[in-house]
Amino acid sequence: MTKLSTWLATVSMAALIAACSPPQATPDATPGGNGSSATAATTTAPETAATEQTESERLYAWFSELFEADLARSPQQQTGLGRIDDLGAYGRWDDISDAAAEAAQQRRIDRLAHMRANFDFNALDRDAQVSWRVFEYLQETGIRQYGFRDQNYVFTQMFGPHTGMPSTLIGQHRVDNAAHAEAYISRLGGIGPIFDILIARADARAEAGVIPPRFAFQYLIGNTSAVITGAPFDDSDAVSPLLADFTAKVNALEIDDAAKADLIARGTAALTDVVGPAYERLIAMFERHEQMTDDRDGAWKLPRGEAYYESQLAAFTTLPDLSPQEVHDTGLAEIERIHGEMRGIMDEVGFEGSLQDFFEFMRSDEQFYYPSTDEGRARYMAEVNDVFDRVRAVIPDYFDTLPRGEMVVREVEPYRAAGSPTAFYNTGSLDGSRPGVYYANTLNMRNLPTYQMETLAYHEGIPGHHFQLTLAQEQEGTPMFQRFLYLSAFGEGWALYAESLGKDMGMFTDPYQDFGRLAYELWRAGRLVVDTGIHSLQWSREDAIDYLRANTSFTEEEITREVERYIVWPGQATSYKTGQMRIRQLRDFAQAELGEAFDYGEFHDVVLTNGSLPLAVLTALVNDYVEQKRAETAE
Repeated sequence: MTKLSTWLATVSMAALIAACSPPQATPDATPGGNGSSATAATTTAPETAATEQTESERLYAWFSELFEADLARSPQQQTGLGRIDDLGAYGRWDDISDAAAEAAQQRRIDRLAHMRANFDFNALDRDAQVSWRVFEYLQETGIRQYGFRDQNYVFTQMFGPHTGMPSTLIGQHRVDNAAHAEAYISRLGGIGPIFDILIARADARAEAGVIPPRFAFQYLIGNTSAVITGAPFDDSDAVSPLLADFTAKVNALEIDDAAKADLIARGTAALTDVVGPAYERLIAMFERHEQMTDDRDGAWKLPRGEAYYESQLAAFTTLPDLSPQEVHDTGLAEIERIHGEMRGIMDEVGFEGSLQDFFEFMRSDEQFYYPSTDEGRARYMAEVNDVFDRVRAVIPDYFDTLPRGEMVVREVEPYRAAGSPTAFYNTGSLDGSRPGVYYANTLNMRNLPTYQMETLAYHEGIPGHHFQLTLAQEQEGTPMFQRFLYLSAFGEGWALYAESLGKDMGMFTDPYQDFGRLAYELWRAGRLVVDTGIHSLQWSREDAIDYLRANTSFTEEEITREVERYIVWPGQATSYKTGQMRIRQLRDFAQAELGEAFDYGEFHDVVLTNGSLPLAVLTALVNDYVEQKRAETAE
């Protein structure tokens, strides 16, 4: 019987090509997920007699204890999950000290040893074995990644507390009563001490040579300054984002006007006395570091750059034996294939000229762009909603299990638009009170050509990130750490797979929209080339921009912004194509083995209903599904 290799870590990227013809940033190694600093828990097994529980129940009870202990250590994750009953925690930020990180690392080591010593893998049921393997992978990965903690940038234009903390307050901190407003004020007061720790950490790393390249600082200074622009920080007519948010939330409360005025006055004082000075200290540090840095871009420049980048590749692809050169060569081969399919689109629309001529036509022809006006933005957002309405109509033919959580479409807020990607997705809350959000960055409409509208929608929204992340959260029988885990190769691989699935579902009937699908797949193949080029082959920022300009249809501004993202987030960009290639290979395998017995809905349930998975674990699940289905049809 044909079976795909379970242990993908032994499979080279060249072999994958032949078979297919691929927050914080790194996976958190504990329940609690998504880069949270909450990583601690007791390693004591539940005090329930073994005779009263199956081995799977014992393991799940232990995972539950760990998750709750982790959650207790993470006020920010409690807020993200909508757990705001502990008002003391609601007014605090997570512990970001070195001591907390060291303790978390020891807990990873202890947890892994405890699980292996106290639970019998062979006595677990299938779902519990999956949970074991995911948990084991996370501990091992986290232990390895901790050794490179000092190679990471503390602040980048992509992520960091300078924008992350305001985003938490504005996007997640609910104010349903006066006590919640008090917690908001308390968190404002906590920004200063957090920034002081991080400034000292960034200074130490800069002295050691771990400092972002020069281009990053124009974004860092600009994004940071935007938080403290407007009242109460200056005399302009504008109101700063945090004051506007806090005032609106307090004014919506059903309390007397005097109480509202008192809360707003104290919130304003916290902004003036703590937040403003903290941001000014941060800006001063950025200005110092801008003078210290240079224009070298890749991870190779770091003190342990080569080993660090290999660790980043392993973490983001979940394939520990991949070399940068293998990833690079895969990207080159995929670009050649996709270019061929694009030439077919050129023939279909009757375009005469070279592929590069066609790229320039798609970049520049006005029929593909709406103006950067209120009317242009409104038109684009309305048409995105129409795309989602169309795909929702056919989804039941391809998915057996649909998420209960809703999704809405919004524009990226102005205060974070400059450093944000073209489009992205934010997960809704576990209790459903906050929907998932598909964000479109309408700051410059030249970065949102209409021919990319469908593929962006399928990737970021339905059936991409919204389905994968929301279905994972809604698996009530699955341990909580799996429900909130995000592994980039799986999550981004699924979202890129969802783009091509749109073609299978009868979407992309317009050839220009189909070109948009290929353009985004080409983009992800280009990431394999460029990410490894920058961080391993010592390409400059300009080398990478030139390569993508010549080989993709994206605009100069978007190419520049994306290359700058890859520079400060080594390895992450390789996860998309690696994961997509594997998921598509698994589907092709299942279709070939099962023939008419293959069912899209069943296959997608296998992929999506166990949460985010390392690719080796996903492969084992699909192998099991194919074997079981073959046995059923043989009866």
